[in-house]
Amino acid sequence: MKKKDYLFVAVLILLDQLTKFYISHNFELYRKHEIIHDFFYITYARNTGAAWSFGEGFGTVFVIVALLMCTAIIWYLHRNKDIRWHYRVIMLLILAGGIGNAIDRIAYGSVIDFLDFYIFGYDFPIFNIADCCITIAMIGMIVTLFTDKE
Repeated sequence: MKKKDYLFVAVLILLDQLTKFYISHNFELYRKHEIIHDFFYITYARNTGAAWSFGEGFGTVFVIVALLMCTAIIWYLHRNKDIRWHYRVIMLLILAGGIGNAIDRIAYGSVIDFLDFYIFGYDFPIFNIADCCITIAMIGMIVTLFTDKE
C-alpha cells in the first residue's frame, strides 16, 4: 500500500468513528430526529448483526471475517502496487468500512448506526459511514465489471 492509501483509509475510519462517537454521546437510543420531513432522520441505533440486522448474535464471526478480509486487502495492495486507481479505491473503501465496523463490534459488541432514510415510503435500514464506504465500493465494483474493457 502507498502512504496516501493509508491516509485515505485513516480519514474515512476517523470520520466514521467520530460521527458514531458524537451520535452515541448526544442522541437517545432509537429516538428519531427529523432532518428532512418524511425522508431523512438521525436515529441512534445499535446493530449486532450485519445489513438489515441479518445474522444477529454472530458479532464475533463478523469481526473475524472483517479482519481476514482487511488482511487480505492489505496483502494484495502491498503485492500489487500498480493496480488501476478505481480498483485501488474500491479496495480501500472496503478496507475502511470493514475496519470501522469491526472497531465498533470489538469495543461495544454492536455497530453504531444513525443514518435513517425513508425512500418512497419504505423505512430503509439505519446505517453509518462505514456502511456507506462498503456500499459505494460494491456499486463501483458492479459498474467496473460492466464497463471495464481490460
